[in-house]
Amino acid sequence: MTVLDRLKNAAPQGARDGLRSALVRYGERTSARRPLPDFLIVGTKRGGTTSLWRYLVQHPLVPRLFPAWNTKTSHYFEENWSRGEAWYRSHFPTERQRAALERRYGAPPKVGEAAPLYMFHPLVAGRVADLMPQARIIVLLRDPVERAYSHWKERRGEGVEPLGFAEALAAEPERTAGERERLIAEPDSFSEAFDWYSYRARGRYLEHLEPWLARFPREQMLFLPSETLYRDPAGTYARTLDFIGLPRHDLESYDVFNDRPSKGMDPAVRAELTAYYRPFNAALAERLGLSLAWAE
Repeated sequence: MTVLDRLKNAAPQGARDGLRSALVRYGERTSARRPLPDFLIVGTKRGGTTSLWRYLVQHPLVPRLFPAWNTKTSHYFEENWSRGEAWYRSHFPTERQRAALERRYGAPPKVGEAAPLYMFHPLVAGRVADLMPQARIIVLLRDPVERAYSHWKERRGEGVEPLGFAEALAAEPERTAGERERLIAEPDSFSEAFDWYSYRARGRYLEHLEPWLARFPREQMLFLPSETLYRDPAGTYARTLDFIGLPRHDLESYDVFNDRPSKGMDPAVRAELTAYYRPFNAALAERLGLSLAWAE
């Protein structure tokens, strides 16, 4: 636990808020000395991004976001775009901090964040390519049927989804109508409906990946089946370290974070979604040259 963590846990809420605000301001004032990140985990939602991120920040050369109790993402490229580059840089370590880590561990650190909405948002690929063309992009891809149901269960558990799964799928077109177009027309806007209720749409992976594939060379992109992460977390973690240029670092355990097992889906809904995604999955597997069990 860091000093900042101890202060956060010990101080009253008002003091914690004040400390956090002061640290955010300090981060912005020192933003010119804070390099942009080296990698991004851009999706998919409910595909294991939290687990992979938690594994990565246990590596001594992967710093957490600043302030130290921040979670896995700044949400800069979608929700906080209007805050500007200095605000984004404020979340990452300074050149001096990077150099200290390299001296201590004998290799350059790698800095990143994980934001599942980045893959789905229509403007993010272009924004990332303009600001960080050398960034390494990591994409987790889960069976879209299971992903949609897990997404619904998360929204349901958080109290923002009053509808059953089948009803929510049926309501999705109306709930999200025009939201994608509005995000494009109003670049500083944010849409909760586009994020919360896009159960079916998010599983059409290829249409959301095409903007990334058009802007980043394939060698800068790593595609990981979520099922492989769940089945072989150590191997997937090692592969990710190699991709972003970090030395091997074995963990004591590989716990699954944010897990919501997708049990109890109505068989008729499962069958409908499976048939719906079949052509999209086939096109994805062919485009990426990947073997995906749920795409066969």
